[in-house]
Amino acid sequence: MDTSQPLVVTLPARPTRGEVALLCAELGAAPPGDVVCEVGALAQADLSAVDALARLSLAAGRRGHRIRFHGAGPELRALLRLTGLDETLGLRPD
Repeated sequence: MDTSQPLVVTLPARPTRGEVALLCAELGAAPPGDVVCEVGALAQADLSAVDALARLSLAAGRRGHRIRFHGAGPELRALLRLTGLDETLGLRPD
């Protein structure tokens, strides 16, 4: 992997636990670096989406990655603020 380019992972519209586990394994196998997680395809801003983001964030942190989430819509941003995870997940305005 070219360390100057971030690793990009994309959450599907309705990520299953298995899909999230595969993305976490991908993060675990990659050398530490920057990661961009595209979340714009998420169909619903619900607690399963929050769970997926939290799992990815934990997996990235364990491996020494710097992860940022890109493409979060207003509903997901509001839900993350409501749960108090917006700052924990490093969600920044797009």
